[in-house]
Amino acid sequence: MYALAKELFPICRSITGEGVRATLKILARDLPGLEIHEVPSGTKCFDWTVPQEWNIRGAHIVDPDGKKIVDFADNNLHVVGYSEPIDREMSRDELGEHLHSRPDMPFHIPYVTSYYTRNWGFCVTHEQRSRMGPGIYKVKIDSTLAPGRLTYAELRLPGRVKDEVLLSTYICHPSMANNEVSGPVVAAALGRWLSSLPGRRLSYRILFVPETIGSIVYLSRHLPELRERVIAGYMVTCVGDDRGYSFLPTRKGNTLADHTAQHILKHVDPDFRTYSFAYDRGSDERQYCAPGVDLPVATVCRSLYAQYPEYHTSADNLQVISASGLSGGFTALQRCIAALEAHGYPRTTVLCEPHLGPRGLYPATSGVGAHDVNHWDIQNLFAYADGTRSLLEIADLLNRPVWFLQDALKRLVSAGVMTVEPQRAGEGR
Repeated sequence: MYALAKELFPICRSITGEGVRATLKILARDLPGLEIHEVPSGTKCFDWTVPQEWNIRGAHIVDPDGKKIVDFADNNLHVVGYSEPIDREMSRDELGEHLHSRPDMPFHIPYVTSYYTRNWGFCVTHEQRSRMGPGIYKVKIDSTLAPGRLTYAELRLPGRVKDEVLLSTYICHPSMANNEVSGPVVAAALGRWLSSLPGRRLSYRILFVPETIGSIVYLSRHLPELRERVIAGYMVTCVGDDRGYSFLPTRKGNTLADHTAQHILKHVDPDFRTYSFAYDRGSDERQYCAPGVDLPVATVCRSLYAQYPEYHTSADNLQVISASGLSGGFTALQRCIAALEAHGYPRTTVLCEPHLGPRGLYPATSGVGAHDVNHWDIQNLFAYADGTRSLLEIADLLNRPVWFLQDALKRLVSAGVMTVEPQRAGEGR
């Protein structure tokens, strides 16, 4: 995953353009079945319209002494996203109206965009800006803003049932590591893992979309199907650093996706931080959870966007993420998915405790210490498997990681002494 992040990091991405296509081409290399779709500029999608396509070849500022002091080739954050082309000379004061910097982070370049208002600009370190003296500057942005296409991709993996888990990540940020490439990198790894599972129960849909406009486009095309099929979903973003774990609930806050993620994170990192949908939402959960859409999509992160110091600056580089950070983000989401795969209501098929010994599920001899943890998982699962509690609810009651009970449940079902029902006993019958 870290090697893939390094490969994707230099690409200049935006909500449209060749950078998005180059990114998806790389992801498709390792994701057989990834389908790439394109939507023409001007397409209406709910209250939005697909914008013109933006591409950039280069940009620079030359100072009065003829020295190139800012160059897009050095860092693709140097240009405001969606800047229209310009090739002019101007005074420092006029140029200053189009410069963006962070006084609080004087040696880092901020990330700024102007997607839906025609404008242009440069992003510089505040230290660079402070050294710009009076005089005439030559300013050039070699870009195009013209009718084109918005590009996104999806991977669909059918299971035994039509109930579906939605994973969504975005592919529209330039060179930033945690708040961009970590998301598609981990989502792609989850896709490879899911593709390798021979007996998927649930179906899966993994989306690689430009943030906001991409999810809106997708929802405008697939909302009835998504409402019918999606039982849980997660945003995959900011999953690459080592600073801990974060959870942003769905708008409703009480869905299967919420319950599953909170249980998993409690056992992965007891100090994980829970944020507020009301005040901390900032990615495509805004669209998936919007009133009238109401898909159960929560967010599982390492450091949540806007909550770590390097966010939306050039400081969010490949040193912010790590192989272990990406691995941790992958594992947390993988365990959420595995819990959803095993979700159901365990119910015993025998009265009283079954005779486990002949089935190889109980020690051959009794005595102090003869019952290891796995046997207690089996015994406790039987104690509560009356069809009224889900496996996740039983795990919470026992304060055990659900993945331990998943193993016990699999063995009991294989032995024929327990079944898993899709609904709570007494409901929907």
